[in-house]
Amino acid sequence: MADAEENKALVHRFMEARAKADLDAIEEMMAPDFISHGLLPGQQPGREDYKRQVSKSGSALSDVRFVIEEQVAAGDKVISRISGRATHDRKEIMGVAPTGREVTSMAIFIHRISGGKIAEEWGAGTAGSELMGQRLEQERIERERIEQELQVARSIQQASLPKEVPTLEGWQISTYYQPAREVGGDFYDFFDLEEGRVGVAVGDATGKGMPAALAVSATSSMLRAVAQAFGSFSPGEVLSRVNETLVARILPNMFVTCFYAILDLESGRLVCANAGHDPPYLRRRSGEAEELRARGMPLGLMPGMSYEEKEIELESGESVLFYSDGLVEAHDPQRRGMFGFPRLRTLVTEHGAEEKSLGETLLEELYSFVGEGWEQEDDITLLTLRRASSLS
Repeated sequence: MADAEENKALVHRFMEARAKADLDAIEEMMAPDFISHGLLPGQQPGREDYKRQVSKSGSALSDVRFVIEEQVAAGDKVISRISGRATHDRKEIMGVAPTGREVTSMAIFIHRISGGKIAEEWGAGTAGSELMGQRLEQERIERERIEQELQVARSIQQASLPKEVPTLEGWQISTYYQPAREVGGDFYDFFDLEEGRVGVAVGDATGKGMPAALAVSATSSMLRAVAQAFGSFSPGEVLSRVNETLVARILPNMFVTCFYAILDLESGRLVCANAGHDPPYLRRRSGEAEELRARGMPLGLMPGMSYEEKEIELESGESVLFYSDGLVEAHDPQRRGMFGFPRLRTLVTEHGAEEKSLGETLLEELYSFVGEGWEQEDDITLLTLRRASSLS
């Protein structure tokens, strides 16, 4: 009987030391070959990992209290039913950030005693379940926060897009914009300019979510303001002015690619400049496709940038395709290849003037390439500007 009471007292002291994270006392009461059967996956069942687990719990919790509700000793084993309380206010534990909330638990422990030392421990309780419940709640709150941010970002991004495509005599304009599951940062816009000219811009901000949406909104607004306030500015001058303003306002490690062109509606003259965006394709009446290449760094990277300009003239039946990298960088189902520029150029070349729109053809080819169940990786923007075959 005395041995049973001594064993129960030893377990009580051991649990008290565990609650206080008193590693020296725990070490004193452990048998040299102590084994725990209740550690987390990946931990060794011996003394050192047990103490590390106790230390980790002690550093995460404060005001730890416990009560032995019932205790039975039989032979060399002691069975204890324990209720406990602690405040989770210090550090993360089991993937759960501190909440400041009280954690309650019920647990059953079995300890085997050998030579007056704790030789083995088995334990099962509710603390892990309660912490897991808090973790799931934190994840739910975080998902809701992210979704709210994305909703706001989508609203900002949508506000950066024109509400309708302009109707231009002698010209056909078609647009397609499909955001990915997360906000990516594509934009396109049209600006009415003086002397029968129209500005056309397509761009893409790095990153996703709110920062990308804000960068898109700022860039689109700056382009419109500069282009319309300084009507005599060429595309390169507009991009240079926008870049200087954006450098001072954009977040670090972010930038915006943008292709900006000014179209003279009567002559078909198109003057363009490029700030690091994928070059549009010009489709000639002969069926040949050529890239509209012009050199220039993305907007917002560094001050003092200048932008090369290129000038072409669109004849009747000729068109220009503006696009974002969400199209060419789409992967096949096995992720062994991308849609790619060569495929895009071939499709532009093969597209006939009397067939369905170029945008529709490209989308059909894209969906055939990526297959069913495709998870879109980035926003896709297509904008086709075509001079009508005959002017009214």
